[in-house]
Parts: sequence; C-alpha cells; structure tokens
Amino acid sequence: MRAVRTPRGQRSRLRTGAALMTLGGLAFVGYAAVFLLLNFTGTFLELGIGPDQVDKRKAEVEAFSPQLSHYISHVHIALSGFIATTGLAVAALSWYGVRREERWAFNAAVSIVVVGLAIALPAHYPWGLATPWHLGPVYLAVLLFLAGAVVAHGGMRSGGAAAARRT
Repeated sequence: MRAVRTPRGQRSRLRTGAALMTLGGLAFVGYAAVFLLLNFTGTFLELGIGPDQVDKRKAEVEAFSPQLSHYISHVHIALSGFIATTGLAVAALSWYGVRREERWAFNAAVSIVVVGLAIALPAHYPWGLATPWHLGPVYLAVLLFLAGAVVAHGGMRSGGAAAARRT
C-alpha cells in the first residue's frame, strides 16, 4: 500500500503549529536564563518577586545565615537548569517530532508542559507569589505553546505520519 499524502493546508497548519510550540519551548529557556541571571545579581529573588512578597533582601539573608543563602542560590541555579532543559526538550520534540507528524512527540511535548505546570503553578498562589511579572512570562509562553498545539493537532492526520508510512 502507498502512503497517504497530507493535504497542503494540513501540512501548513502542522508546520505553523509545530513552530509555535517550538517558540513556546524556547520561551521557557529564556525565562530560565533570566531566572539564573537574577540569582547572581543583587536582586537574588526571582523575576516579579519583590519586597511585597519577600521581606528580606540578599544581604539580610546572608547576614542571618550564609548557608541558607547558599542553599537558596543553589535551588535557583538547579531550578533554572530544569526549566531550561524542559524548554529545550519541548522545543526539540516540537521541531523535530511534531513537524514530522509524530503523534508520540506531540503527546510527549504536551504532557511535559501540562505536568510541569500542574506541579509548579499551584504553590505560587497560597503565599502570594503569583505576581503578573513573575508568572506572566510563563503564562505567555504557555499560551504560545498551547496555540501551537491546537494548530498542529488540527494539521495532523488521524493516524499520524508514522502510521501512514507503515501502510
């Protein structure tokens, strides 16, 4: 049997959606870079977190406990690494898998974003850390990614390219 060709409009939606998903993933990498940079500046706190949310500055934390300051810094560094690698994974899955209509890559990219957000976001709200400047960039990256996912999904054949190649 021969492979079924995807109509041009579907291919265009798939490429556009995959590109938006990729940009969303790369936006997470950018957020991680800012997160990392702020750790090494006098700011010490995350983007969008200020004296209204945390009443101590870096110098005050260091004066109280240098070990606590080092611990917070190490958590910022580690978390920025995980945010960046998550963004890179999502971007790679989107660009190299979703564009090829690999349903597993689409499902993996969407699952990574959903699980990461489901774990990370709720903790921001009880303690007043969900400021617009803190979570706003994340929500913009997520909206970009989700818009891409919707567009890409609309461009996928029901069985995916891998299934079509096996026929």
